[in-house]
Amino acid sequence: MNLCDKCRGKGYLVVGEKPCPNCNGSGETESISLGAASDKDMLALIERGSTKCTVCHGTGKIPVTESCPACAGLGREYLCVVCATKLSSKKELCERCAKKPLVHILDQACDGKDLVVGDIYQGKVSGLANFGAFVDLSDGVRGLAHNKYLKNRPEVGETIFVTLRNILPNGNLELEPAELKEYNTVEVEKDLPISKAAELQKLVGKSIMIKGEIIQVKQTGGPTIFTVADDSGLVFCAAFERAGVRAYADIDSDMMVRVIGEVTLRNNQVQIEIKSMKRLSCGDASAVKDQIEQAIDKRAEPSNPVFLVQSEIMERLRPAMLAVAKEIRRAILKSQPIVVRHHADADGITAAVAIETAIMPLIKEAGGPDAEYHNYRRAPSKAPFYELEDVTKDLTYALEDSTRHGQKMPLIVLMDNGSTEEDVPAMRQAQVYGLEMLVVDHHHPHKIVDQYLIAHVNPAHQGGDFGLTTGMLATEIARMIYPDCESKIKHFPAVSAVGDRSEAPEAGLYIKLVEDKYRREDLKKIALALDYEAFWLRFNEGRGLINDILCLGRLDRHQKIVELLCEQANAAIDEQLRASMGNVKSTTLPNGIIMNVLDVENFAHKFTFPPPGKTSGEVHDRLCQKYAGKPVVTIGYGPDFAVLRSRAVKMNIPQMVKELMEEIPNGGVSGGGHLVVGSIKFVGGMRKDVLAKLAEKIAACGVDEVPIKT
Repeated sequence: MNLCDKCRGKGYLVVGEKPCPNCNGSGETESISLGAASDKDMLALIERGSTKCTVCHGTGKIPVTESCPACAGLGREYLCVVCATKLSSKKELCERCAKKPLVHILDQACDGKDLVVGDIYQGKVSGLANFGAFVDLSDGVRGLAHNKYLKNRPEVGETIFVTLRNILPNGNLELEPAELKEYNTVEVEKDLPISKAAELQKLVGKSIMIKGEIIQVKQTGGPTIFTVADDSGLVFCAAFERAGVRAYADIDSDMMVRVIGEVTLRNNQVQIEIKSMKRLSCGDASAVKDQIEQAIDKRAEPSNPVFLVQSEIMERLRPAMLAVAKEIRRAILKSQPIVVRHHADADGITAAVAIETAIMPLIKEAGGPDAEYHNYRRAPSKAPFYELEDVTKDLTYALEDSTRHGQKMPLIVLMDNGSTEEDVPAMRQAQVYGLEMLVVDHHHPHKIVDQYLIAHVNPAHQGGDFGLTTGMLATEIARMIYPDCESKIKHFPAVSAVGDRSEAPEAGLYIKLVEDKYRREDLKKIALALDYEAFWLRFNEGRGLINDILCLGRLDRHQKIVELLCEQANAAIDEQLRASMGNVKSTTLPNGIIMNVLDVENFAHKFTFPPPGKTSGEVHDRLCQKYAGKPVVTIGYGPDFAVLRSRAVKMNIPQMVKELMEEIPNGGVSGGGHLVVGSIKFVGGMRKDVLAKLAEKIAACGVDEVPIKT
């Protein structure tokens, strides 16, 4: 029964004050009871000749009270157990319901301690003997209706009403059948204090009651396992109907329930053997839900550390970064699966693995040692945006897990993608199924994506650019999520900086931060090894391999695998450049830009490393060395795409794409990326027109006075 909102259960309200009659308002008294006096009181009496009044505690005033009108002095709301009518006294039944006999139906968790002699109970005949009938009042409560009380001999399985005549000293129940025509029923629930999931380790072997939310329902070959969360944590609850048969089929994920059972240990993990589980009604469910949400919200608050390096842009981004960290922590605490989607290059991989390193200990802590296999997945994206192919896979896995294991729909964390207009089709599809998404990215953002996101971090939102890499941002967010991960991921921003060729001030600071362990050459090798391995992994996360490359495991194996992969990658690059460099066509545009074009479809090896984008980048690096001090643009094109790389040229590739879409409406143009590095897609038949128009736009671009060093 709910406490009165006005008096909070006291039954009275304080309406004023009056002088204390014990001390006449002075707050002190000159006499005390020696038997009840403390040493402090005795000392005060000796020194001052008086002591604090024990009635008003020295204030000289006592409150004036009156009965609470909202609850009529009852302190709480009393409802009829049958019809839920509000009562004016501390009774069980209203006057109307009291006119009919009350039949008590025992909850399955009840035992003999919950019985009251004289009450009427509903039972089922479980056996017959020469001296009477055995009647089960619940699974654990059985009594005997002796022949002397039986007017008619019942049948096994028959439901009957019985009056509890007596509870014998040995615990046996003496029952007498009751013939009722009209009656009311009330369910008797086991009266236990509410326990917390976090405290159950101390209560092994005892019967307890918890209230919480069903997070997941998993059917095994034996029992049904319900994962229940309260405001202190999670606990697994097992119910057995028959082998492989779903217990409590009416209970499903997201429902608020009351569970009564015995606390046991299974594989050194706390588990509740369910005796009774019921869905909470609206009021109780809301109260428990609010309590859980408030506790999770408090526990989800991230750390707010000083950044590893000084950065004005990141300081401005701090609120958004904290918001991302909090949403990820909330998902973990609610056992919501997390899918980390990232671009399959050095920057995207370092960003994703930084978050992965931070959340893994928390996932295991919240959901047990096996939780990482059910509640986390990392998946690379070949394109620098969230493709329809990506969202289709994510939805397929999510819906399958929801159907088979009762899991919630996952939180999608997009790293090094998710900010551009190209992400929108996939995001719209995800929105249909209620997928929550957040983005950490440094590609030039489009405001349209924010309507699909619960949080978004992008340096462009605070006056920055792509030089502040996703790996840098994600590493700082990972420290907010789980500060203890810092020592493992401290070098990730430097790897991402050299991998993305960042010229931002933060890049130099992050590289200097780890120079005692990693030379710039070492960082370049790690970045190249990541790019090379990502090409062969394709859509697989390759956690073990990636961890070794990033030095998250054995140092000797890290050094060997990085050296080997770099040797293979450099050999493949050299082979590709031998085939390609001689086929590059260079032109000096009127604005002084050296424009280089390469047909990577016909003059580069296919289906091998480096792919067209990487090939264009490597060609561009060689040409920048050749044309030192001059603005350079390199275009690697195929039948229906073009990859752009530039130095010292004031381009805006997303804007160029938008203009090409309008100027060549039948060109099927799409694409984007950073302002000066990106890619464009088009239909093959319009390639000549698109490339010609693209060249015109490059010829109209301004040039930086001081060339960017590569």
